[in-house]
Amino acid sequence: MLEKRIKYTDYKGNEREEELFFNLSEAECLKLETSIDGGLSALLTRLSAEQNVPKIMEMFDDIICKAYGEISLDGKRFIKETDAGVPLYKAFKETEAYSKLFVELLADPNKQIEFINGIIPNKKEAGK
Repeated sequence: MLEKRIKYTDYKGNEREEELFFNLSEAECLKLETSIDGGLSALLTRLSAEQNVPKIMEMFDDIICKAYGEISLDGKRFIKETDAGVPLYKAFKETEAYSKLFVELLADPNKQIEFINGIIPNKKEAGK
């Protein structure tokens, strides 16, 4: 799980700071890995080597959306959609917080690695 604090200015000019959460479960990681030829890390390496910026942007938009959510009050669930089935990332993408995160990731390959490593399950914790 990645907890990310993002400072931004909202659309009314107010300075804001939010604690945002991103996570992929083991099942989500498995689905993502098997849906991509060669797996996610191989794809990101290939796109980076090719300097395929449009595809890198598309991939990170997708990853951010798949990983975004909120922790339930009891801590048992990582909620990614409303009770009505609307993905929470839809509202998140309409904020400057999303824009700041997206630009930060696209500008720095080290931040990309940090983000990916932060959202995938920790194997040590998964084995407990």
